[in-house]
Amino acid sequence: MNAVSRPDLRRPDGQPVRVLVVDDEPTLAELVTLALRYEGWDVRSALDGATAVRTAREFKPDAVVLDVMLPDFDGIEVLRRLRAESDNLPVLFLTAKDSVEDRIAGLTAGGDDYVTKPFSVEEVVLRLRALMRRTGVSEAGNDATLVVGDLTLDEDTREVHRAGVEITLTATEFELLRFLMRNPRRVLSKTQILDRVWNYDFGGQANIVELYISYLRKKIDAGREPMIHTMRGAGYALKPAG
Repeated sequence: MNAVSRPDLRRPDGQPVRVLVVDDEPTLAELVTLALRYEGWDVRSALDGATAVRTAREFKPDAVVLDVMLPDFDGIEVLRRLRAESDNLPVLFLTAKDSVEDRIAGLTAGGDDYVTKPFSVEEVVLRLRALMRRTGVSEAGNDATLVVGDLTLDEDTREVHRAGVEITLTATEFELLRFLMRNPRRVLSKTQILDRVWNYDFGGQANIVELYISYLRKKIDAGREPMIHTMRGAGYALKPAG
């Protein structure tokens, strides 16, 4: 997959956008959370309504991705409680229900948009961007550079440098490095990397990840203090050298 670089959304204070993801399916919540972190956003997740309300009070998100069906109380009640404290908070509903009545109920309750399951993660990202632009979150347009330690990656020019030395990467190596740099210090599993960098089922051939990690190491870490680390049994993490 050759991902298309888009301008970063930023809060008015220049900090990354904060998004709260609420869904009682852990795998789905993790998938959406990971995709939004790939956008460079600060993301928290919750698996039930009570945790969602508590997390929102502490985290103060700029937007919420909210499942309608939750194990304690439903998403519409979560929305009511959130809006009592932040009446302009953008909310994107997720639901397995697709009837007109359910759509109307969610939007009438104050939801800003509505996506039915199954959905593409890309659709969720695009709709969230649209919602947040309407509420004043700005695009950082000209700043498309990722920096981790002495490693820099320009998403517009697709140039990579370490300690000022230019490094030439293939398209896939670039996407893999970008994913690692958008999640510094975070341990990323082979499955997560396959999903975001290749974007399709590789039939369990996670060794393709090992292969490309080895390619990156030869270019990024060769003759230098290593930045790409293997977490045995867990995955890989990119950390500043030193």
